[in-house]
Amino acid sequence: MGGVIQYPVSTEKGIKVMEAENRLIFVVDFKATKKDIKAAVESMFKVKVESVNTFVSQGRKRAYVKLGRETPAINIATQMGLI
Repeated sequence: MGGVIQYPVSTEKGIKVMEAENRLIFVVDFKATKKDIKAAVESMFKVKVESVNTFVSQGRKRAYVKLGRETPAINIATQMGLI
């Protein structure tokens, strides 16, 4: 994917979050801000992002990206080839 977003996370927990909360999880560049992540996801997938939460785990920065109600996260995951 490159740039701000490095790759999506496709773990069991990631799939549950996708279905239950309409969120996608990405590993992102360590220096990326929430605004950078939001802009990257909106331009890459042509969707509206409601919020971005980030945390650092095992030396990697992850972003939980909540999508607008009009776009199911499952559709974007299918488009990326995760499901």
